[in-house]
Amino acid sequence: QVQLVESGGGLVQPGGSLRLSCAASGSILRIYVMGWYRQAPGKQRESVAAITSGGSTNYADSVKGRFTISRDNANNTVYLQMNSLKPEDTAVYYCNADIRTVIATIPYNYWGQGTQVTVSS
Repeated sequence: QVQLVESGGGLVQPGGSLRLSCAASGSILRIYVMGWYRQAPGKQRESVAAITSGGSTNYADSVKGRFTISRDNANNTVYLQMNSLKPEDTAVYYCNADIRTVIATIPYNYWGQGTQVTVSS
């Protein structure tokens, strides 16, 4: 019914940049908070950044000043611009969103399939 599809991951050298995108599709009535999480091998999934429908943002301390989250409400898309990447940013990055569909009375939480980001020389 609802799909979140990420794109933009890949291999980048330390200090480089990547831009992740996540497009939501389906019978969407409204999207509330959208965000990005990441999970490195052997570690728990952690929140990276989030943005409300009004544009308020918050970031993990580890990415503040380097990553920027933004969204295009008209196209149900969220972005994560990642600059000054470090090897410790290597992880699978997941898109997450609270979405109310046309047949639901409350929003539900949805996940994308993940995209690999590898920072290595």
